[in-house]
Amino acid sequence: MTSPRTSPLEGRVAVVTGAARGIGELLARKLSARGARIALVGLEPDALEQVAGRLRTDSDHWYADVTDHTAMARVAQEVRDRFGRVDIVVANAGVASGGPFLDSDPDAWRRVVEVNLIGSAVTARAFLPHLIATRGYLLQIASLAAIAPAPMMTAYCASKSGVEAFAHSLRAEVGHKGVRVGVGYLSWTDTDMVRGADEDDVMRELRERLPWPSNRTNPPGPAVDRLVAGIERRSGHVYAQWWLRGMQSVRSCLPTLIGAVGQREMRRVEPRLGTVGRGLVGAGGAADEAARGAGGPDGRSTT
Repeated sequence: MTSPRTSPLEGRVAVVTGAARGIGELLARKLSARGARIALVGLEPDALEQVAGRLRTDSDHWYADVTDHTAMARVAQEVRDRFGRVDIVVANAGVASGGPFLDSDPDAWRRVVEVNLIGSAVTARAFLPHLIATRGYLLQIASLAAIAPAPMMTAYCASKSGVEAFAHSLRAEVGHKGVRVGVGYLSWTDTDMVRGADEDDVMRELRERLPWPSNRTNPPGPAVDRLVAGIERRSGHVYAQWWLRGMQSVRSCLPTLIGAVGQREMRRVEPRLGTVGRGLVGAGGAADEAARGAGGPDGRSTT
C-alpha cells in the first residue's frame, strides 16, 4: 500500500489576518486540515477563540489592528516566540464600503484604504524578517476589483489595485532572499462582506447586471481550496474562480469598456443614489468600527 501524500504545509506555521470570519476563517480551517499550525489575527477575540478551538492543529490567536505598526510588530514577534518560526503569511484582512464617491463618508473611505492597503503593508513589514529566516511565502489577497475597477467602489478598487501593485513590487525585492510573494484574486464570494453590500438594493442590482460570470456570488469552499493549492505551490498568482485568469489577458481593454457601460448604469440609478449606505459594510465592517470606537486593540495575545 502507498502512504497518503504528505502536504507541504505539514508542520508549517501559517499566519492569517482577518481570520475571525469569512475567507480568513475558512482558509485557517483548510490550512489546518493540511497540517499547518495556525496563528489567527483579527479584531474579534471571541470569534477568533472559537475559530481556534475548531482547528485540528496547534493554534493561537491575537487581537490586533493590522494598520497599527507597533501592535503588528509585537504580534509578529509573539507568533515567532509561540511557534518557533513563521512560514506563511496571508494578508487577508479587509473592509469595504460602496456608493458614489462624492457623497461617501470621508472617514469610511479612508478606512477602507487604510485597512486593505496600509494594513497589508504593515503586516508584510512586521512578518518579513521571519519569512526571510524560513524562506517563506506571503500571499496578498486582492480582488477582481484590482483587474476591473468599477464605479460605486472607489475606495475598495483603489485599495485592491494598490495591494496588487505592492505585492508585485515586493516580489521583486525579496525573491533573491528566498521569499515568494503571491497575489490571490477573488470575485464576489459568499461572505459577510458581500452579503452586507447586497443589503443595499442599488449595489445588489448593479452587481447583478454585470456580465456573466462576474455577476455571480460564488461559494467560498471552492475558492478557498484554490487559495490553499496556491499556497502549497507558493504561486505568484492564485485565482479563486477559474475565469479570473482569463481576465488578465483583456484587462487593458477593461477601463474603456467599464467607463462606457458604467456611465449608462449610473444615469439609470442616479435618482436612487441617496438611499445607498455610506459606512463600512457587513459584520467585519461593524467589528472594525466597534474596535476603533472602543479605543482599538493593543495587539496582545488573548490566550
